[in-house]
Amino acid sequence: MPSSAVTAASPAFKRINRAMLCGGFSAFALLYCVQPLMPLLAHQFALTPAQSSWSLSIATLALAVSLVISGALSDRIGRKKLMTFALVGAAVFTLLTAVAQNYAQLLVLRALLGFSLGGMPAVAMAYLSEEIEGPSLGLSMGLYISGTALGGMAGRVIASFVSDHYSWRLALGAMGAAGLYAAWEFARSLPESHNFRGGKPGVRGLLEGARTHLRDDGMPWLFALGFLVMGVFVSLYNYIGYRMLAAPFNLSQSAVGAMSVLYLIGMFSSVWAGRLADRIGRRNVLWMVTVIMLAGLLLTLSSHLLLILAGMSMFTFGFFGTHSVTSSWVGRRARAPQALASAMYLFFYYIGSSVIGSVSGIVWSAAGWNGVVAMLALALGLALAMALRLRGLAPIEAAGLKAA
Repeated sequence: MPSSAVTAASPAFKRINRAMLCGGFSAFALLYCVQPLMPLLAHQFALTPAQSSWSLSIATLALAVSLVISGALSDRIGRKKLMTFALVGAAVFTLLTAVAQNYAQLLVLRALLGFSLGGMPAVAMAYLSEEIEGPSLGLSMGLYISGTALGGMAGRVIASFVSDHYSWRLALGAMGAAGLYAAWEFARSLPESHNFRGGKPGVRGLLEGARTHLRDDGMPWLFALGFLVMGVFVSLYNYIGYRMLAAPFNLSQSAVGAMSVLYLIGMFSSVWAGRLADRIGRRNVLWMVTVIMLAGLLLTLSSHLLLILAGMSMFTFGFFGTHSVTSSWVGRRARAPQALASAMYLFFYYIGSSVIGSVSGIVWSAAGWNGVVAMLALALGLALAMALRLRGLAPIEAAGLKAA
């Protein structure tokens, strides 16, 4: 561990966590604020559910591509600068989507937003892995992910409420303005990197780093887990809104958006899972939170609203716990270049969001909610098998500490 590593008792630890909460909040609020607006976009632009889902999928796809480029770029220009540029750019493109004249323009702007955001998530994980002491990394990563959970929830709830009472354009404009403020707070609070060491520049360095991570016994499985669980998570929240707006539930747009309050559970579970993983090991926690996620998914097959909400709560708890444990495992296990390892994990994570999220729209149109749940349960079954396999993964030595 570097002698300058930040400890949990230091003022810098509080500043870092405050900045990361703001950054995670803004990034995920701007990324996911369109999700509850999909039925409105479908109505206004005469789209199918699968077509309207591209307002989110195009952003996550562009984000996935940008992540690898941004991870390499941050090794040259520094972590804080790139993250700040990412947050400002995403806020500006969100403001522009509010005045898009057609769906094609909106998709282009959402793609640019996703590409801009690539400088935040992977670099944030690398920054934390470099700056925070090992025994506190799980807690710090969990706090960051709780900020993403809060942002994802707030973006959906605010966009739903404003669109229900005013318009989706005003909703996106409000989100963009809030994003600019969050970017300012992030830049003001985050300390400069002290343990950052630039990696090899150019394509050659990128390919060498990618080969290093893909040859590791555990990394490819962690990348595949990210692909599956994120795809499943986004798919459920993409299409549960269509189910709740229709008979027999007939909920309002605001009520459907309010279901995102369940993200607050994710704020708790990401921190809880991070602390538990620090204490008993990631290999002993990952499979448990995956089982919780699967059980919650199956509960949403019920026709009773309270049981559906209970299932969504379990599902959300399990997802954020799974993501917290998996992402911190990548950070602890990664050899140099660390930013690229985080970027590769999130590349697969967001590709899963785009691919599984879009395919689920086709399944929804063909087989309804039962078909969607069957498909997602199969994906989670594969994720559980991977989590159980990782229990036998041999730890590596990193910075004098075991990367469990």
